[in-house]
Amino acid sequence: MTVSGSTASGSSVLADERGILWRGALALAAAMGVGRFAYTPILPLMERQASLTADAGAWIATANYVGYLVGALLLIVFPALALSGGFLRCWLLVLVASIAAMPLSTDPPVWMVLRFLAGVASAVIFVVSAQAVLRTLRRNPHLSGWAYGGVGLGITLSGGAVLLLGSTSSWGVSWLVCAVLAALLGAPVWTLLDRATPPSSTAEASEDVVPGRARAFGLLLLGYFLEGVGYIIAATFLVAALADADLSWLGNGAWVLVGLAAVPSCVLWSRLSRGFSTPTLLVAALLLQTVAVALPGLTGNPVAVILAAVVFGGTFMGITTLALASGAALRVPRAAAALTSAYGLGQIAGPLAVQPTLAAGYRPALLIGGAVLLGGALVVLALRLTSWETRPGTTPGSVRDS
Repeated sequence: MTVSGSTASGSSVLADERGILWRGALALAAAMGVGRFAYTPILPLMERQASLTADAGAWIATANYVGYLVGALLLIVFPALALSGGFLRCWLLVLVASIAAMPLSTDPPVWMVLRFLAGVASAVIFVVSAQAVLRTLRRNPHLSGWAYGGVGLGITLSGGAVLLLGSTSSWGVSWLVCAVLAALLGAPVWTLLDRATPPSSTAEASEDVVPGRARAFGLLLLGYFLEGVGYIIAATFLVAALADADLSWLGNGAWVLVGLAAVPSCVLWSRLSRGFSTPTLLVAALLLQTVAVALPGLTGNPVAVILAAVVFGGTFMGITTLALASGAALRVPRAAAALTSAYGLGQIAGPLAVQPTLAAGYRPALLIGGAVLLGGALVVLALRLTSWETRPGTTPGSVRDS
């Protein structure tokens, strides 16, 4: 190949990578930032204007998380669906329709069904998009963090839209605006798989679990489950908790800060992993998130709440990046699928765990979330100290046999 031909080929690859990167980022913004998390800033409006109780609100949130788990499991059982453009487009339409249909009823069971469908759609779009991005960025996997940052972009735009509409706006209008946002952001999903690198035809060799890795992976799985429980409590109830503490003027602004902080966080944590082991960084991120979630439950000081929002946004997607990287380093078969399932189960358990406390307000729920995250940090610390090898000359993910 000539030098000019090699240069042209390199430029083509770079163009493909950039094309899939921005498409993936916008797809995740629609699926996660809007499809999953628009409920957080709209929840206080629904409580005030649609007489939604805290108890019913928790069940609606749980229905969405059950849908997300179902969507993830669907692609685990039928992996070929992740390569179907038609399947992906259908679920984008379901996502937008389920959001737009929210104002058509004031019946909590109907809302539960709609949020369940939105959860399934969010999972399908997230998993398919993430896989397409990783396949295409095989030569530069560190760039994938910018695609995951699309989640923060979606949170910022949906939270900002609700903030701009103001507390006097109808909750139904907020849902309709978010549906439009999801449609606009999700439009690149239509051509996402067409631009992605096709999967390799070479089947991956199956690996047996090395002695010691099962213990290490079990600790990682438990720690990530606890992260799912603790983080989702804040992700669901943070804005409502601030309204409960007479800080409704700050609530949606704080949620926008969460989104802004989440945009670059995955890239930053990925870069830090070049100098520190992923379990070490996971412990640090979980401890930071513990403080961020518990702080609004302890104080209504606006400065403390703003700081907590930034730290929470800067850790929740970073923890996902680090946990999946740790699972990959351990080389446990189907590690990503198992971790995603544990995380999904944690997100279902979170709202249910704090539901009995919601009669006393949302702040006790945030304290419970912080306590659960502290437990997750201790579990991952046990992984780091007892099962993760970091001596010179060892490979990342090596485990101790003792």
